Amino acid sequence: MARSRTVSSRKAPVKTPAAAPLRQRLDDSGAIVRGERPLVVYERLRDLIVHGHLAPGSRIVESDVATRLGVSRTPVRGALQRLQQEGYIVDPSGGRLARPMVAPLTSDDARELFHIIAEIEGLTARWAAEHQPAERRPLVRSLRSINTELRREAEVRRPDFNRLHDLDMAFHRTYVELGAGPRLLALHTTIKPQAERYERLYLSLLVSDLKTSVAEHEAIAAAIERGNADAAQRAVQTNWRNAAERLERVIDRAGERGSW
Repeated sequence: MARSRTVSSRKAPVKTPAAAPLRQRLDDSGAIVRGERPLVVYERLRDLIVHGHLAPGSRIVESDVATRLGVSRTPVRGALQRLQQEGYIVDPSGGRLARPMVAPLTSDDARELFHIIAEIEGLTARWAAEHQPAERRPLVRSLRSINTELRREAEVRRPDFNRLHDLDMAFHRTYVELGAGPRLLALHTTIKPQAERYERLYLSLLVSDLKTSVAEHEAIAAAIERGNADAAQRAVQTNWRNAAERLERVIDRAGERGSW
């Protein structure tokens, strides 16, 4: 099956293209425009959670968030409900967000997330491999360029963990953008940041495994280059399932976060 979407060749970026900017809208006084408030609150809180600024297990006080962001409690409540639905926060009391806290990082949760992403990204890689050769070639060049930068950064004595994370995110996002349709891309955009929480927190303990991950990335690029959809899908699934096992070993050593 030939697909018509094109992709341009890109240099390996320092910042991951997966990180969408906050869609903040301000009025003349610098306050958030009323209609944008629920989205801005949601995105700000999600960004703080994903980057670890709101630690796993920490309480979120609705009134404090409203005061800090200069909004009423209504958009904060709506944002918290959405974050709970997507798994970023939980209510340990079992009530309706009576005591919301940032979701803990656990082995079971990581395994589920990584296996879900394996299926979503595996499908996007399959569809990327079904594009015409003229569309696959620049994609494969980009994948290999990013993967080379990832390998080089992993080999330095003191790697930049933020750059390692951004390069890994960029590698996966590159084939996702070519292969995913709008529905699959929306699912990916919702679920991927939840895995990013684990990657950012535990990456320093996973550096020794990056050589294996780089080899798995090359298998993905090679399958897409050949136009082998089955192999591309399997290669992505293998990469994410192995990543889940690597992360589980690290969590077993370092401990879960925010769970008590």
